[in-house]
Amino acid sequence: MNDTQALGDDGASRDERDRLDAASGGTQHALAELPTPEAFARVCAADPELALSCRFWNGGIRFGIGEAWLGFAVTDGEIVPKLPAAAGAGIITVTGSPEAWAPLLEVPQPRLARLVPMMALGVLDNSETEQLTLWQYLPALERAAELLRELAGAAISGAAGEADETAGAHSARPSAVAPAANGGDPPSGAGAKDATGDRSAAHVSSLGAPQARHDSPVGRFVHVDLVDPQGRSADYRIYYEEAGSGIPLLAQHTAGAQSLQWRHLFECTDITDRFRLIAYDLPYHGKSLPPQGVPWWHEQYRLEGAFLRQVPLALSAALDLDRPAFVGCSVGGLLALDLALRHPEAFRAVISVGGALHVGGDWEGFAAASHPAVSSNAKARLMESLCGPDAPTPFVKEVSHVYSAAWPPAFWGDLYYYMVEFDLRERAGEIDTGQVGVHILNGEHDWSGLAEYGQAAHEAIAGSTFAVMDGIGHFGMQEHPEAFIPHLLDVLDRIEADSTR
Repeated sequence: MNDTQALGDDGASRDERDRLDAASGGTQHALAELPTPEAFARVCAADPELALSCRFWNGGIRFGIGEAWLGFAVTDGEIVPKLPAAAGAGIITVTGSPEAWAPLLEVPQPRLARLVPMMALGVLDNSETEQLTLWQYLPALERAAELLRELAGAAISGAAGEADETAGAHSARPSAVAPAANGGDPPSGAGAKDATGDRSAAHVSSLGAPQARHDSPVGRFVHVDLVDPQGRSADYRIYYEEAGSGIPLLAQHTAGAQSLQWRHLFECTDITDRFRLIAYDLPYHGKSLPPQGVPWWHEQYRLEGAFLRQVPLALSAALDLDRPAFVGCSVGGLLALDLALRHPEAFRAVISVGGALHVGGDWEGFAAASHPAVSSNAKARLMESLCGPDAPTPFVKEVSHVYSAAWPPAFWGDLYYYMVEFDLRERAGEIDTGQVGVHILNGEHDWSGLAEYGQAAHEAIAGSTFAVMDGIGHFGMQEHPEAFIPHLLDVLDRIEADSTR
């Protein structure tokens, strides 16, 4: 299995490939509107984001769509508007039949129709490409695929002007979003229901105009004692931010990220009027520095469950929380179910965003993402492919910014728990929802924490709740808070009601 195939899964690959194959049935018109090779190369050469992604590169990109070829060459980091002559050193080649490519170009975008998952599932073939090159220039590859989609979409929509002049104006994502509120009381309750009782139709004020000079949360550091996988006890200085009052709600970020991912929730008064929201950085992440007295720089970082589970338990004790609720996404979403199984007495409820009983995959294949010759921009751009097509571009870029700023070993190390260690398939039935509430939310467009995984977890855990979040990918709370918050509020209403009984 090559490194890109490691991005796939070990349980639903065939089902997901079948869904993409089925989606191609209604998309033939997209293929009829492919740009000419010259037009595509010109658009690529003029795109500033793509230009930044091609620095220091000698190579190029070749897209083989049946018998047609599109692409461009790169010489000393400069895009040359011509197709590379053939596959070879520094060249990224992706091929497939017209039917295989069709979902990528369809408007609106079908579920899982992104370049990375389509390569991971074997729908598109990248076997001619040297894998280190693929990781190094994944941001360029993803951007080139976006430009191809935009050109096809512009042509299909009948946009005025030549195709090579309209790319970018027909982006697959919304290009702008109002700034997040900076504290203060919003003009309307964030997530408030409209007259029909539907929160999804109501204005979520976390996306409104700034109300004050400061954001709502206040950050502090707390010292806790933790035992690492080598059995060494040490003092860890954990950073956390909090706002609100009421039921304590601990929030755990995704693999390789930090608590900034939860910032929009802090500005939602329909949350903070009822819940004391506390978002923290895991050790080695964000502002939580490694412990002193432990030679961590001599060792390969690897996140293991026994260590991970200690963190929210220690924080709860240090902050004197009374059976808090817990919400986590991705790694945090798996941790939520892990805590429900192993520590139900410590939490009144858990919310698993991107929940699963087991994710699996080729963890070793992801090692290339930490290669010294691969920039942090590669994994950052990979995260963008996990976002839903309706997520506003500024928020999607915020997701990738958080990842590009992280300690490089953290992402791959965290994936050990996510892909290798975590497995509740044999024990999920032991979770007692009479003791701890279990709520599972999965994004429709999340190709890592598939909605089918969340459904399977829900069916295995009697008394749990489950919802698929339409239009949302892996990072709902950050990529598309306006769509995510109503789903979260529905769960928080249940937790609040259960807590008053």
